[in-house]
Amino acid sequence: MAYVIGEAVFTGDTLFMPETPAAIPEGAGPSRADVVIVGGGSAGLATAASLRERNRSLDIVVIEPRTEHDYQPGWTMVGGGVFDAKDPRRPEASVMPAGVRWIKGAVASFEPERDTVTLEDGSTVGYRALVVAPGIALDWAGVDGLVETLGRNGVTSNYSYETAPYTWELVQSLRGGTALFSQPPMPIKCAGAPQKAMYLSCDHWQRQGVLKDIDVQFHNAGGVLFGVKEFVPPLMAYVDRYGIDLQFESTLVAVDGSDRTATFRERGGEITKSFHMIHVTPPQKAPAFVAHSPLANEAGYVDVDQTTLQHIRYANVFGLGDGGSTPNAKTMAAARKQAPIVAENLLSMLAGKTPMALYDGYGSCPLTVERGKILLAEFGYGGKLLPSFPKWIIEGTRPQRLSWLLKSEGLPWIYWNGMLKGREWMAHPEHRQAA
Repeated sequence: MAYVIGEAVFTGDTLFMPETPAAIPEGAGPSRADVVIVGGGSAGLATAASLRERNRSLDIVVIEPRTEHDYQPGWTMVGGGVFDAKDPRRPEASVMPAGVRWIKGAVASFEPERDTVTLEDGSTVGYRALVVAPGIALDWAGVDGLVETLGRNGVTSNYSYETAPYTWELVQSLRGGTALFSQPPMPIKCAGAPQKAMYLSCDHWQRQGVLKDIDVQFHNAGGVLFGVKEFVPPLMAYVDRYGIDLQFESTLVAVDGSDRTATFRERGGEITKSFHMIHVTPPQKAPAFVAHSPLANEAGYVDVDQTTLQHIRYANVFGLGDGGSTPNAKTMAAARKQAPIVAENLLSMLAGKTPMALYDGYGSCPLTVERGKILLAEFGYGGKLLPSFPKWIIEGTRPQRLSWLLKSEGLPWIYWNGMLKGREWMAHPEHRQAA
């Protein structure tokens, strides 16, 4: 039996997104498609939309278990009291590209030698081409005691839709005491997000006149404040302005919410500190169903060429987003650049041609150093600066108001109305020179 909801047509666990309310895409049955995309997050849907813009005859299936779709960069703004909690979330069905079939389920395994994926319910889907965009797994259980106390006892995180509002609640209520902010070992998505939470909190406390009474500590598992050296001096200026105590090579390993203590592993051993609030960035890793598959590299991520995003061993498989092996910053901006490259190279592969579109490692981290100003860090492989704008418009190494407006107003609109609809504004692929 089929059920119609708006323009979406449900048949069992499959959702068809027609071009018009009366049109349902024809093509292969539920067990096969031209292109199967694993993951209906930012990278997966942007790729589906870019493919549809190039070839509307393709039968595309997106496999995604979640019914809600999040603009995750907005969670930092929720935690900073800038956005309402509802702003970054929409129903998954409302953002599924037209003409794409959505299987509401989860992948259990890959069989690339047979060109099939198996879902958790035991069903299989075959493909001519596979795109793997599963995101990265948040390992909340990787910190002892965190799961039991997250969202209460002063323990929060902007890495969760459910707890980002609690961050703002804690920031508003804190008038004195100790505030801890943690950053785990790399890789993590949006490596600047732990600092964003800290700077926006400090800015609020400074405006309220209570920052002098709060001991702010940043416990970073790494050895530097930021991985691209050009952005360190302006960030350090804010560290000094807010009086932040930087603790490098300090990894959060346990939280006791009832006692309000946090334990960190450092070079000299473990130390335990009391807190009034702690913002936790959880450890992160490749999703298990990818890490234990033939598609994974040694670290568990989809093993792709860092320029073409084509799989190293399976020519009809592509990977992008946070679940890929490329050594770029795992950011929304990276996925925005990667999706058109995957779309072009996948179509070239299907046509028997050599993939020519190239990814340069672009990523962007709009660092919210204070309410109303952002340091727009844009860079590629090897830390090469890759600014999108001339310096007279936006100087990336200086905090600017225009960058804040881009983050708070421009980028969310571009995400919902551009990236997820196949409109590749400022994201057209570069190409290798023909031999």
